[in-house]
Amino acid sequence: MRLRSEVAKRIVGQGDVLDEILMAMVAGGHALLVGVPGLAKTLMIRSVAEAMHLDFRRIQFTPDLVPSDITGTEILEEDTATGQRTFRFVRGPVFANILLADEINRAPPRTQAALLEAMQEHRVTVAGDSMPLPEPFFVLATQNPIEQEGTYPLPEAQLDRFLFDIRIGYPGEDDEIAILRATTGVELAPLSPVIDGTEARALQRLAREVPAAEPALRYAAALARATRPDSPTATDLVRKYVRWGAGPRAGQALILGAKAAALLAGRLTVAPEDIRRVARPVLRHRVLPNFAAEAEGVTSERIVEDLLAGIGAPRSDLRL
Repeated sequence: MRLRSEVAKRIVGQGDVLDEILMAMVAGGHALLVGVPGLAKTLMIRSVAEAMHLDFRRIQFTPDLVPSDITGTEILEEDTATGQRTFRFVRGPVFANILLADEINRAPPRTQAALLEAMQEHRVTVAGDSMPLPEPFFVLATQNPIEQEGTYPLPEAQLDRFLFDIRIGYPGEDDEIAILRATTGVELAPLSPVIDGTEARALQRLAREVPAAEPALRYAAALARATRPDSPTATDLVRKYVRWGAGPRAGQALILGAKAAALLAGRLTVAPEDIRRVARPVLRHRVLPNFAAEAEGVTSERIVEDLLAGIGAPRSDLRL
């Protein structure tokens, strides 16, 4: 895909992370990027927006950020000729195609909630008026997992709005040397727009038209249902360490993500490996470990891995 190749000119390594961002966008969903500082999360999102030729805005989330800083505000204007005063709405940064919510967990819950309607409905309501957001619309948020002082953890309701929870790790040695070489010169490599908003929306429609056979649908449902501790198919690890499992939206995300993965791989039907490919970013933030898990160091990541090992996939030849 030309978009992947273009962004790779600037981002060294992190191929899996870039693929997951593109899958989320092709599926029409939002993504949360979790990683320690200095792993180019913001640069990667900026580069994707630049290569897609879409309107890009960035919000630095801070404890003093208020909802109107995101959605916009009304200002009082006076006509100098007539003296008449009227209110005019000044649109906030949410009115963009790609919104980077940088360090989203640093804003208080009231401000985080301002994104809920935008993420779910692709519209915002201000002063009783509902205004649609430009399409396509993506929220790509970043979060630092190690610095928790002065942060407000995202509630499960908002986490569920993110199609993918993408984890970014440290680069390998060769990649890190290449990063040093590429970023300590005069300037970063320029990127050329390879896709616009119309083409992005066409890709989203095409992804939804990718067929998923009955076995694929049943496999996605089986994975989602097995995350619930009261399910007959739950693994021992789930029964012991999970407080709440994933809801039906997880199954939807598995299928949509798998359709996007199949399309980006050049295939026109969903295969079991597509569902397994997206299972980790789809499920890891939708499985809520209990206190016993926290005490014993059992993470949602380990629980998802156990599910993938315990829930058998249909044969790869069972496709449409």
